[in-house]
Amino acid sequence: SDCGWRCTEHQAHYRATAPSLFFQMVQDPTQFDVLVMPNLYGDILSDLCAGLIGGLGVTPSGNIGTNGVAIFESVHGTAPDIAGKDMANPTALLLSAVMMLRHMGLHGHAKKIEAACFDTIREKKVVTKDLGGNSKCSEFTDAICQRVKDMD
Repeated sequence: SDCGWRCTEHQAHYRATAPSLFFQMVQDPTQFDVLVMPNLYGDILSDLCAGLIGGLGVTPSGNIGTNGVAIFESVHGTAPDIAGKDMANPTALLLSAVMMLRHMGLHGHAKKIEAACFDTIREKKVVTKDLGGNSKCSEFTDAICQRVKDMD
């Protein structure tokens, strides 16, 4: 693609070693727009960036192909150690759904869910343990759903 060729043209000028890049990312992530790297470094960097914004529990992900086919998922894994314990933070999945809705052109729905998530987190009354609270996943989800209902 045209973008790929433009990236290749600039590659030699912007080379950085992984440790240097990771250091720069922690110091000032705003200096980067797009980073292209092998999968291993991308996985490490995406986890580092998740830490910068609050952790894997709040980090959404979207993979969008040039043909428009897309898949949306949370960045974190399956967390089998907490499966069935009503402890997981659903934010990453909800924000992944927000990304999917935007991709589908359903911006109004996306805006409501996103606002409900962030408002619930900001209020800090009903948040999961990883966000500093004591609420269960179901309680946190119910609070977000109630905010969405209240917007209608």
